[in-house]
Amino acid sequence: MSRNRLIDAALVRQAQDGDEVAFEAIVRQLDPMLRAWFVSRVGQRAEVDDLVQNTLLRLHRGLPDLHDPHRLEAFVMRAAVFETQDYYRGRYGPREHLAGPDALSRWSETAPDAGVRIDAERALGLLSEKVRTILEMREYGYRYAEIARSLDMTEAAVKMQVKRALRKLRKALGESAGGDA
Repeated sequence: MSRNRLIDAALVRQAQDGDEVAFEAIVRQLDPMLRAWFVSRVGQRAEVDDLVQNTLLRLHRGLPDLHDPHRLEAFVMRAAVFETQDYYRGRYGPREHLAGPDALSRWSETAPDAGVRIDAERALGLLSEKVRTILEMREYGYRYAEIARSLDMTEAAVKMQVKRALRKLRKALGESAGGDA
């Protein structure tokens, strides 16, 4: 039994050649299918819009590399699977905030010696300006990818800077809390 193709291969070729109207037509045709896919995987959540948008972004970026226009649906569904995996790995959820805005204040409130004031300004002074900017952007809710784009870094480099900065701050704050008693 042959199944009807959702997207015409000629339309895909036009989009690959830079025809924005063709690409928009493809997006309009794919949107309901992608929404149904994500709703069936994650339910009626606000994240569905983000998941659909990111899948379409993957399509936009990968369309020039698609060799067989008849495989567009498979390509898009593979992108949807990757987005679903990212979702369940925590990319879209609160786990992305590995060190949320209030991480230091929570730590200081539960420090073993609560009577000791922690010199956070001194600890932050140990960090470079660039690293302090990264931490500030995280505190304001920017995602790692957004920080990376704005600072012309890779996402992995931003994550590593955050990890190293937090390790340095924990060490400095730990010494302040324990050393002054």
